[in-house]
Amino acid sequence: MSMKVMRPGLLTSVQDLGRYGYQKQGVIVSGAMDPYSLRIANLLVGNHEGEAALELTLMGPELSIEQDTLLSITGGNLSPAIDGTPVPMWRPVYVKAGTVLSFGPCKSGCRAYLAVAGGFDIPQVMGSKSTYLRAGIGGLHGRALATGDILQQQPPGEASGRVRQALAAKIGARSCAAASWYTERGYMLAGTGEVKVRAMRGTQFDKFNEDSQRHFFGEPFQVTPQSDRMGYRLSGEALMLKAPQEMISEAVTLGTVQVPPDGNPIVLLADRQTAGGYPRIAQIAAVDIAKIAQMQPGKKIVFEEITVAEAERLYIEQERNIVNLKMAISLKTT
Repeated sequence: MSMKVMRPGLLTSVQDLGRYGYQKQGVIVSGAMDPYSLRIANLLVGNHEGEAALELTLMGPELSIEQDTLLSITGGNLSPAIDGTPVPMWRPVYVKAGTVLSFGPCKSGCRAYLAVAGGFDIPQVMGSKSTYLRAGIGGLHGRALATGDILQQQPPGEASGRVRQALAAKIGARSCAAASWYTERGYMLAGTGEVKVRAMRGTQFDKFNEDSQRHFFGEPFQVTPQSDRMGYRLSGEALMLKAPQEMISEAVTLGTVQVPPDGNPIVLLADRQTAGGYPRIAQIAAVDIAKIAQMQPGKKIVFEEITVAEAERLYIEQERNIVNLKMAISLKTT
């Protein structure tokens, strides 16, 4: 036994990097809303970066730790605590059996990721452990966590050995021991200001009138309460086409921005459909998906136009940084 769910939180589910290779059959990708945070959480505990972790939304769960565990928490700050004592994020933490991991007020962002060394022992469905709630597949019984659920943990890998041993040696009578080092978390959203998100023109950008084109890149939109894992619905000045148009449904991807007839854009996210028939005004740069995923309802977003070449450069830079981080973590102890 690894963890027992005492309280499930608002929406806690098992997610990895998604169910790829089946979109042509209409199977939803799913996966972590903030893939960057999930990848870093796994690297911190010696896992493969695509291993499944828990995605916590706005209000985290209360979990009874049933065995000594090396874990990490990344993403939004949901005030994690072990036996009531705040626990640091973005670093490995060794936790004793018999303790309780809980979460409090959401201080920044809105989604946190909890990874354990070895990962959770969850069966794969079509090559992924990710939960797709609408279809009831993947994860733990195809649903969000519920009170009384048991999460089994797989044996930790060799990559986490030195950190586990070093932290276990210094834990003493405490409930947990955290590494002295941590990873960068600069993109996390705090405060009430507008969030700048970089995007490229979509395939139907030129179909919108000039006022709508100018408004999309530069004027703020607000995240509405109708947003979910499928997509973020935004409100603002309605975006209008130059002329009415019927479209054949086309493939969509993570970060595609569609505009339905009411003129309010929708940013497609983890549980997006595989094809869409609304005009696509933009495509979010991959490096800024994490920003979108961490925005709470009510937050304001401003789209900044970049080119495909710039988006590629930013993505390559991010991936290079993750490779360097992986190498640095492999040399760390405490």
